[in-house]
Amino acid sequence: MQKKLIKKYLKMAKIKGDILVDIEECKGCSLCVTACPLKIIALSKKVNSKGYNYAYLIKQDACIGCADCATVCPDSVITVYRTKI
Repeated sequence: MQKKLIKKYLKMAKIKGDILVDIEECKGCSLCVTACPLKIIALSKKVNSKGYNYAYLIKQDACIGCADCATVCPDSVITVYRTKI
């Protein structure tokens, strides 16, 4: 089901997205994981210098640049990039 949803978004979108997470500032609250409509963000098993599991993008090519993750991030550690395709 998730693969169909990703393909649907990619066909509709003329924009490819990507996110950059400030790993050292991420506190691992997982709000971005919940907010992502394609469920392509997860918490890493690794920890940053503060001892938190940080968020990362599971599937680089699947991001649509919706910015839901950045919007819900309480610490504003996610930057969303969009490029036309």
